[in-house]
Amino acid sequence: MSRRPTVLALLAASSLALAACGSDGGNSTLTTEADTANCPGDVLDVVVSVNQWGDIARALGGDCATVTTVINSTAVDPHDYEPSTGDIASFEDADLVVVNGADYDHWASDALANLDPEPAVVDAAEVVGVADGTNPHLWYSPDYVQQTAAAITAELTELSPDAADHFAGRAAAFATDLEPCTAELTTIQGLAAGKSYAATETVFDYTAAAVGLTDATPEGYRDAASNESDPSSGDVAAFEAALSDGSIDVLVYNTQTEGSVPEQLRAAAEAADVPVVEVTESVPDGDDSFVEWQLAQLQQLADALGGGQ
Repeated sequence: MSRRPTVLALLAASSLALAACGSDGGNSTLTTEADTANCPGDVLDVVVSVNQWGDIARALGGDCATVTTVINSTAVDPHDYEPSTGDIASFEDADLVVVNGADYDHWASDALANLDPEPAVVDAAEVVGVADGTNPHLWYSPDYVQQTAAAITAELTELSPDAADHFAGRAAAFATDLEPCTAELTTIQGLAAGKSYAATETVFDYTAAAVGLTDATPEGYRDAASNESDPSSGDVAAFEAALSDGSIDVLVYNTQTEGSVPEQLRAAAEAADVPVVEVTESVPDGDDSFVEWQLAQLQQLADALGGGQ
């Protein structure tokens, strides 16, 4: 299915980004081919903006979807990414595009807005009812993951109805794959009762809320992190004081964050014997399994809350 952009200037502007976003710039686009011989219906071209949703789309598409994940590397910042001409071309030719939304991958939404006709789209933020300006790290919400997965399956089925049974089977298999995470979440809910966490960034907040942890991140610091601005010295001092006085039971540390302040807070947590749980914003390079990534982090959290004792 051929799709053409209506604004040629977008392609011209995108060509300027090739040097920054090519292989030398850290872009690591991943394409997984469909198994045409085993697909009972039409094989679909699916393009996913970021790898947090890429593995999910591959799992759900199975033999009937060739899935291209545009950003499949932690070296690329999804917030500031500019699509290449190749990225635009992949959107043009896609039968289905999966984006995160909530202004997280606005470059993808902008690219889609300039295509006529536009391919079928699953916007996770629209699916779960999260608006721009809200925490965009939707893949950390167990409920949002399941809702978005269901929306992807529905679109795949509509686009290739002869493969409906195949997609239903893939959805059931994905639900089974998620069961260890669901079991770990239930375990953590028991461990989290009456306990608090603080975070260097908001990436893990949906999971923390799902297990019942109280957010003890000092308000000033949390607001600065949410707005991607630098916290004041007073905000940092308040955070360090909360770590040292026992107000915080666990520190959630985003290892993809650069800068001295998160490192300073981690050092303060370690000095106060506050357990540190390492998380990442996106699926780590070399690990393409969404479920394994999430499960490993949940197990860290369980251990930090005393589950390993």
